[in-house]
Amino acid sequence: MAAGSLSMTSRLLLVAVGLVVVGVGCSSDEDVTASGPAGDGDLPTVPVPQVEEPPREDVPSALDSMDAPELPDPLVETSEIRSGGPPPDGIPPIDDPVFHEAGDVDFLADDEPVLAVEVDGDARAYPVQILMWHEIVNDTFGDRPVTITYCPLCNTAVAFDRRLDDGRVLSFGTSGRLFNSSLVMYDRQTESLWAHFNGEALAGVFAGDRLDRLPVQTISWQSWFADHPEGLVLSRDTGEDRDYGRNPYQGYDDPDSFPFLFDGEVDDRLAAKERLVGFGLDIDPTAVLLEPLLDAGVLHTELDGQPVVVWAERGTSSALETSRVDGGRDVGATGVFAATVDGEVLEFERTDDGFVDDRTGSTWNVVGSAISGPLEGTQLDALEHVDTFWFAWAAFSPDTRVLPES
Repeated sequence: MAAGSLSMTSRLLLVAVGLVVVGVGCSSDEDVTASGPAGDGDLPTVPVPQVEEPPREDVPSALDSMDAPELPDPLVETSEIRSGGPPPDGIPPIDDPVFHEAGDVDFLADDEPVLAVEVDGDARAYPVQILMWHEIVNDTFGDRPVTITYCPLCNTAVAFDRRLDDGRVLSFGTSGRLFNSSLVMYDRQTESLWAHFNGEALAGVFAGDRLDRLPVQTISWQSWFADHPEGLVLSRDTGEDRDYGRNPYQGYDDPDSFPFLFDGEVDDRLAAKERLVGFGLDIDPTAVLLEPLLDAGVLHTELDGQPVVVWAERGTSSALETSRVDGGRDVGATGVFAATVDGEVLEFERTDDGFVDDRTGSTWNVVGSAISGPLEGTQLDALEHVDTFWFAWAAFSPDTRVLPES
């Protein structure tokens, strides 16, 4: 079977250690279950205290029935929330994450993608080679409970604050269901169903509520380590037996293939799996095409009347193309930032050394840090954005603008 030619009417389900492992777009019929150890051998770990998980509340479960009369009306037709194959937590989330200091890590290639999250100066990297097998990490930064999510089917990483406005703390699992071919999470406290893409509860007790999203970047391990040599990196010591480093979704990002279990109409402005940078989801949805951005390096625009810079640099591999996470084509890394420092609007250009601003000549790296020049040590304000496929962005934001304009 050629890469990208797998019929989207089926999802390969293989049972490993009593859990369901998902494979999409495999180039052969070989078993994709793990054969090696799950952990990281003798690498030293760093303890990270986690908030205590609140108990299950005595309320009706949307996992059992999204239309239960005791529940609010679902936000979408329940038929649009489809089974993707696995049962709840068949793709096991990580609830007790273990970390390594960055300098101890020896299992990542330079161009391999990691999810970069920083909260109050605490920088952590979540390797995509791990997240594609688990999709959710329930973590804690200091006293702030956070969930890191990654959906291979829509190629999207999103981070959330797990606290609601009333102070309640949630923890999340994988529901085994999809909405717009995107991960649907469930919270363990009420078993409401949540769209990972925008953090909105689709059904259950919390239907209509939204989680606060946090900035997350998908960048190369080399770039992240250069900026955060003392940061923390999620360990492969997950308690599960998975072939970390292998891509069970081989060929899935073929631009000519169709998304799995996607029932909607694909906006015909672009191909379904055109890669883009999406931001301003709740304000002024904006999609920036990846290939033109990689060529230009920088795009200046506005969001809600404020100057914004979007930039990209090459050097990060696609996790979804070949049989190995670190073997895909170069799809680069992107960032979206407020373009104002101390009340002054800056414009940038990409150079061989990084991104250089026009006012001071300072050089900035892909995570928005000034690494040399008069502004060295300054950090641009990161804006929440996603690197994703067109079909998913357009489904959640049909009125999006597309840049650059043709």
